[in-house]
Amino acid sequence: MIGPAPGTLYGLGVGPGDPDLMTLKARDLLRRVPVVAYLHAEGSPGVARAIAAPHLPGGQEEIAMATPMVPGDAPAEAVYDQGAAAIAARLAAGRDVAFLCEGDPLFFGSFMYLLDRLKDRFPVRVVPGVSSLAACSALAGLPLASRNEALTILPAPLSEDELAARLASADAAVVMKVGRHLPKVRRVLKRLGLMEGAWYAARAGMEGESVLPLAEAPATAPYFAMVLVRGRPKAPPAPKGAAVLYPTPGARAMAL
Repeated sequence: MIGPAPGTLYGLGVGPGDPDLMTLKARDLLRRVPVVAYLHAEGSPGVARAIAAPHLPGGQEEIAMATPMVPGDAPAEAVYDQGAAAIAARLAAGRDVAFLCEGDPLFFGSFMYLLDRLKDRFPVRVVPGVSSLAACSALAGLPLASRNEALTILPAPLSEDELAARLASADAAVVMKVGRHLPKVRRVLKRLGLMEGAWYAARAGMEGESVLPLAEAPATAPYFAMVLVRGRPKAPPAPKGAAVLYPTPGARAMAL
């Protein structure tokens, strides 16, 4: 006896926070899929679920994948294994599933981990979404790059020296996942003489969004914050704690 055709797994980008920034395609899929799945921190309903809420018709089955807030890869891997198994069961029964992702599913998106686990067994479609990168750029009114500039995108958890080395050759840059790493990002940009062209944007498209010159930003930042950097470094990327020495005052003036 032939079973039902497998359902399709949709990686659904729901945008950076404002429900009105969700694409029409994502909204239409949300209205017809029988199952939605999403990640959420323990004790929280989940950001992606909250963004999508105004567009959910109700009556859908929900697979809520709780992520424990503990260090290490093992707990997260177990969550994805269990979530993939639950989603696979629905797909095998012929039911489509939409996995909700903040921003874009494949731009630092959690959907990639489910994609790796399920793409060889079931049809998969990815619906791109407005990324936090685009939302923060729009909030700041700051172009990400122009003409022949190369845009460098960096995660803030990189080491201080690694951030400095990569920013040293960047025409324009975005430092993402700032959160508790904001003091380190500030130090690096000061070392490179890039504070003047740096802007801080947080929670773009969400309640409490803000944009400020980095020099005026608060001492701490939420996870949904990034720093936009325009301009080439005015100082060499000296290792952390090392002094930058110029042979003469004139040499320093030329470097600036």
